[in-house]
Amino acid sequence: MADNTYMLEVVTPERVLQSNEVSFTVVPAIDGELGVMKNHAPLVAALNIGVLRYVDAAGSEKRIAISGGFIEVLDNEGRILAETAEHGHEIDVLRAKAARERAERRLEQRAENINYVRAEQALKRAIARLKAAGAYSD
Repeated sequence: MADNTYMLEVVTPERVLQSNEVSFTVVPAIDGELGVMKNHAPLVAALNIGVLRYVDAAGSEKRIAISGGFIEVLDNEGRILAETAEHGHEIDVLRAKAARERAERRLEQRAENINYVRAEQALKRAIARLKAAGAYSD
């Protein structure tokens, strides 16, 4: 392990998405972004839909879209248990843009049969995916 790195693992129910040495991580916690570096105090926090950013041991910033979960930090190891997670380079940008447009259309409708909370969550997931892929614009 390099002097300023710690182990970060990102796990979903389907796979281990990431298990590498990193020097810095920012996660979308429920109450705002949370940064983690080596020797961080023990921590457990709930995560929101958003973009997880980390700097790998080589100094390169990477992005992962996540849709909620938890982070645990203990003894220079960070574990993220996410409902879903995708590396930015894995994201199908056209599909994410289409999902964003569908969610925005649903939210604009004023019909009783629309589940607005579900549509808002879909919109947040689509935006997080686009941000992780580097393709988000307002």
